[in-house]
Amino acid sequence: MALSSMTGFARSHGTSGPYSFAWEIKSVNAKGLDVRLRLPPGWDAVEPPVRARAAEVLSRGTVYANLTLDRPGAQPVVRVNEAVLAAVLDTLKSLEGRVTAAPPRLDGILSVKGVVEVAEADESEDDRRAAETALVAGFAQALDGLATMRRHEGAALGRLLGQRLDEITGLVARAEAAPGRKAEAIRQRLADQIAALLEANERFDADRLHQEAILIASKADVREELDRLVAHVAQAKSLIAKGGAVGRRLDFLSQELNREANTVCSKSNDLELTNIGLELKSVVEQFREQVQNLE
Repeated sequence: MALSSMTGFARSHGTSGPYSFAWEIKSVNAKGLDVRLRLPPGWDAVEPPVRARAAEVLSRGTVYANLTLDRPGAQPVVRVNEAVLAAVLDTLKSLEGRVTAAPPRLDGILSVKGVVEVAEADESEDDRRAAETALVAGFAQALDGLATMRRHEGAALGRLLGQRLDEITGLVARAEAAPGRKAEAIRQRLADQIAALLEANERFDADRLHQEAILIASKADVREELDRLVAHVAQAKSLIAKGGAVGRRLDFLSQELNREANTVCSKSNDLELTNIGLELKSVVEQFREQVQNLE
């Protein structure tokens, strides 16, 4: 399976009987899947199948879907509201002889609010059901376009993540080869410091200081951290090669990589190893930021 990002954009449009419609869909990063629909009034029937389709295709991301709908072929229908017209005529009749005025004209009566209603022609039930089916199919088409764009971006992200993992591997190799990380070098540095302390103050217990130095040297070894970094890199590469919705798992691995890099820095008492640890932290942070965009 291919990697997918969580960002993308797509459109689709179509017609069904007297209706023309257009879908516009975009998605952004999110922890889960959140589909937000904007539908014209009266078209709520398409919402359940549209949401179900989105859940089949996507795993994560906030999806904004907007539907515009029109009936360009619908002819306007003029209707006279008989009840309102009768009320107006009754009122005019009751005023005869009481008000001096010219007789009412037809255009004046029809201009009274509510007497004449202009509406679109009635839609048939068959046209309505066919339009709902077409709208769901149009959404599926736009959704496929969105998924294709997300896969293209996911492929680019996969290449970038692979580069970051290769950089981490190279930094681990540098740390492995750093002379200052060897236990012997650490003990020697501590021994030199102990010798300096003994010269400055004869009250120090030399044997006790050497024992403490050995303990500190063993704690300062970053062998386990480097091994775990190698293991995490291998697992991350496996997930990227596998593809699919692996963003959450890669995000967890980025946290583990960052933890090991921090430990390397905290244990190091060698300048070269400290610099390598800082570079590791920088590359791991770049890896983590890019992982945030993956589905």
